[in-house]
Amino acid sequence: MTEGAIKRARAKAPASKAAGNVAKPSAAKAPSKAAEKRAARQIWAEQAGLLFESPDDIVCGVDEAGRGPLAGPVTAAAVILDPARPIAGLDDSKALSAKAREALYDLIVERSLAWCVASASVEEIDSLNILHATMLAMRRAVEGLGVTPTLARIDGNRCPVLPVRSEAVIGGDALVPSISAASIIAKVTRDRLLLELHEAFPAYGFDAHAGYGTARHLAALRAHGPCVHHRRSFAPVRDAYALHGRILSGAASAASAAGPDDDTVTSA
Repeated sequence: MTEGAIKRARAKAPASKAAGNVAKPSAAKAPSKAAEKRAARQIWAEQAGLLFESPDDIVCGVDEAGRGPLAGPVTAAAVILDPARPIAGLDDSKALSAKAREALYDLIVERSLAWCVASASVEEIDSLNILHATMLAMRRAVEGLGVTPTLARIDGNRCPVLPVRSEAVIGGDALVPSISAASIIAKVTRDRLLLELHEAFPAYGFDAHAGYGTARHLAALRAHGPCVHHRRSFAPVRDAYALHGRILSGAASAASAAGPDDDTVTSA
């Protein structure tokens, strides 16, 4: 290579390749939770071509609240959002404050094309098991919609048996707006119910823990024994029955204890 060619090659070389001019890599910054959510939504958008929906589909989001608690029904909601009336701030209900959930609940009820909330009772949970009772509540919510959807997107990794096509979306309550809306409707509805149960059974602290197995709730179970709204198929409740020397009775006794809010469907 001639001396002139060498000079021309050096002139074209990137500055970062020049000796003594190598940029030092900056320390990597951990992404914020908001950035992680945006990235997850972007991945979801990029995968849209894999979905079997069409532009003409009427999509409802479906989610539940109350699978884990020791008391009260499991609640599910189905929501069909109106694209012409978007709702800002939708997210997984567990990531929102109670005040934010209440405000969004009102907006979802006001602006959605259709919504429905349904439940499976404590008796159904005890007879079917919590998974099948949850699927039953979801089916009731979808079937109770005033507008018939053509596709149901379900939060989680499995779908209930429905009269319409369905798709399970893991983490959907944070990714799919209609599922987020359903998550909020189900959570607010169930929390309100547990506040009512607290009025009738204040010893258990339902207003504070919504029926979950907190230390306070477990202590109340040991001290007072279960009430009629406790799920007898859940181990801590069975243990409390045994501690108090009470024998679990059959379906007749359980049915007589069912409250007016069990197995209800509310829709618009």
